[in-house]
Amino acid sequence: MEGGYSTPVIWLSAALVTILLLKKWMNRTSRSSMLRLPPGPPAWPLVGNIFDLGTMPHQDLYRLRPKYGPVLWLKLGSVNTMVIQSAKAASHLFKNHDLAFSNRTVPHAMTAWSFNQGSLGFAPYGAYWRILRKICTTEFLVNRQLNNSTELRENCVDKLVDWIEEEAIASRDGGGSGEVEPTHLLFLMSFNLVGKLMLSRDLLNVKSKEGHDFFKAVNMVMQRAGKPNVADFFPLLKWIDPQSIRRNMMKDLGTAIDIVASFVTDRVEENLAGREKVKKDFLDMLLEYEGDGKECPKSISEKNITFIIVEMFVAGSETTSVTVEWALAELLRSPQSMRMAKDELEKVIGATRKIKESDIDKLPYLQAVVKETLRLHPAVPLLVPRCSMEDTEYMNYLIPIYTQVFVNAWAIGRDSETWENPMCFNPLRFLGSSINYKGQDYEFLPFGSGRRICVGMDLAHRVVHLSLATLLWSFDWELDISPTLETLDMTERMGITLRKLVPLRAIPKMRKIVLDD
Repeated sequence: MEGGYSTPVIWLSAALVTILLLKKWMNRTSRSSMLRLPPGPPAWPLVGNIFDLGTMPHQDLYRLRPKYGPVLWLKLGSVNTMVIQSAKAASHLFKNHDLAFSNRTVPHAMTAWSFNQGSLGFAPYGAYWRILRKICTTEFLVNRQLNNSTELRENCVDKLVDWIEEEAIASRDGGGSGEVEPTHLLFLMSFNLVGKLMLSRDLLNVKSKEGHDFFKAVNMVMQRAGKPNVADFFPLLKWIDPQSIRRNMMKDLGTAIDIVASFVTDRVEENLAGREKVKKDFLDMLLEYEGDGKECPKSISEKNITFIIVEMFVAGSETTSVTVEWALAELLRSPQSMRMAKDELEKVIGATRKIKESDIDKLPYLQAVVKETLRLHPAVPLLVPRCSMEDTEYMNYLIPIYTQVFVNAWAIGRDSETWENPMCFNPLRFLGSSINYKGQDYEFLPFGSGRRICVGMDLAHRVVHLSLATLLWSFDWELDISPTLETLDMTERMGITLRKLVPLRAIPKMRKIVLDD
């Protein structure tokens, strides 16, 4: 079963008769025991509020807000869960209680190989996590390092253009219309880019099947991680693993770990041989880390380095392709917005040179398109769940320790109290606005906020804008049918990220451009 929180195993249905008999009693007793908890729908015995959520939990939670307010309390199986669904509530959380809610809720699938203990995204809040965060934010993903890798990103996006043109030609040669699926090629580009940034390897072009095996394994890891798991709702079932999600994750994650471990071993041997390097990549920085040996370890183990590299592939490849696909789909549904974006590119870029990353700051409308896309289609709509580290007073509620916390960025971006015509795609709302996604504007949180804000935000900013601008500048995109608001199916599919249920397919017509020498 893909996406959402529908009943994951058949045996739950057998308990419905008992549940119906006990529901009235549960409703009555829950009132007295939850006086200081946020409001929420009555919980059923055993399963709690699982039946209140369907395959699109971010949408179901959004629909519960008019009745229960912007702070919602749920019992998902045996897991206490709080949901934040307004800018004001998010501001209280991140400004006043960020530290208290800085732990992570870890999906059972991500405990395979103890992956959660070594990764950045799922590691418990503490000294080790702070080390990884510091390496990323002050050593690797800092502007100085990002500027040094500009040419690499531009080359990867150039290759994306070649792939799109080749696939369109192959479609026409095969009797088709020339349609391509941009998101698939965007994912391949992003995957290759991460490989070059992390490992200085062009993984999809290696002659051995190693790179392709790794690509396949990472894809499977993403599928496993995005699949709802009954063991996450009922921790007592973790040792049974009733859906075999963790067992399957052990296999696929194990394949990815083994391949990256071989890359790490190769690099260690190269370093011991004294081989000189012109530029250092992320793997070099992890291997060269030296701590004080007291609060911080003296070094990061090769096992944990492997976990971090795998995590970067999972996180970095998926989110970029998702965002650019949604942006392109919205522009195809809005010819006026498409025209404005293209006019801006013509004015700033002209028709005699390629787009460079340095052009992004000169393209305010393109930036507004990306912001509007992220408002309506945040890649991770509920962000990565947090977990309370202690009993906490929050907005006059008493939130128990170990409470799972969802911040519904999708709902906050559609809040009519904050946004005018929130369901409408209108990039103009961001022109002249100081609102950005760096975590300080709580009405707009596609990357989160506080200590656990997405570490790759600045890199994503560059790659998404460069990719989208290049696709719009290099091709005139068309659909087989006339583009209208009703033409494209914009139904969502929930997994590790929020994708289109039906992948975008469009016809790229290469523009006649004569480049300067």
